[in-house]
Amino acid sequence: MTTRIDRIAAAFARTAESGRSAALIPYIAAGDPSPAATPALMHALVEAGADIIELGVPFSDPMADGPVIQRAADRAIAQGVGLTRVLELVAEFRQTDTTTPVVLMGYANPIERMGQSEFASNAERAGVDGVLVVDYPPEEVIEFASTLGAHGIAPIFLLAPTSTEARIQSVAKVARGYVYYVSLKGVTGAGSLNTDDVAERVAVIRRHMGDIPVGVGFGIRDAQSAQRVARVADAVVIGSKLIETMEQAVADAPAAQQTNAAVTAASGWLRTIRHALDQVKRDDASA
Repeated sequence: MTTRIDRIAAAFARTAESGRSAALIPYIAAGDPSPAATPALMHALVEAGADIIELGVPFSDPMADGPVIQRAADRAIAQGVGLTRVLELVAEFRQTDTTTPVVLMGYANPIERMGQSEFASNAERAGVDGVLVVDYPPEEVIEFASTLGAHGIAPIFLLAPTSTEARIQSVAKVARGYVYYVSLKGVTGAGSLNTDDVAERVAVIRRHMGDIPVGVGFGIRDAQSAQRVARVADAVVIGSKLIETMEQAVADAPAAQQTNAAVTAASGWLRTIRHALDQVKRDDASA
């Protein structure tokens, strides 16, 4: 196991050592509100309590993203942010943070255009720790997963309420780092959360995953829903509400202050989520 996968394992270990039930994983779109602001935003989220950062790779034709994240991707694309620029932003973040794991989340097309081997090599140099490609099914990416592993990068996969046990088993064979359980049927930001259903599905997934942590995302929009998920999962993943918070801050701020307003609002809101998660101790979650 290499240093980069160890960063993810170390983040979950720190969560356990602190007595917290679940790690906090915010999602942002690279390049939103601007490419220059992205590293600063990542650092601000870490200071606010992020354990791992999921960094979205902007793509013009997403299949899993709701309107909020689509707007963020569109803003980034309009500023020229593609996969190469995303890796440059990760490398900039790594200049002063060598501890916090960074997971890229996106779609196959940009990776295929760059080439899987070249992407893995470039991602390793940039300091990427994990890669979640929404439209790479586990049965078809065994070679790509192996390539990532050779570069110290964890292949991370989505599971859904509709995932069969056969699909869960397929993911378990190739997944590293953690798996991401989509708690709702639909796109990001949609629907309302049923924690009992989440708990039942997470228990099924854990039976197949061994020591691989299970994160839960989609539908987590406030401290209360984050706490409910933290009682049944190893990580809370939250994106749409965070991006909405930045959007509102930008809309309310003068043009010259919009970037700083977005970063301040995002970190301030995430701090409230981290404070809520700090109240959910491992003993409480297992009770």
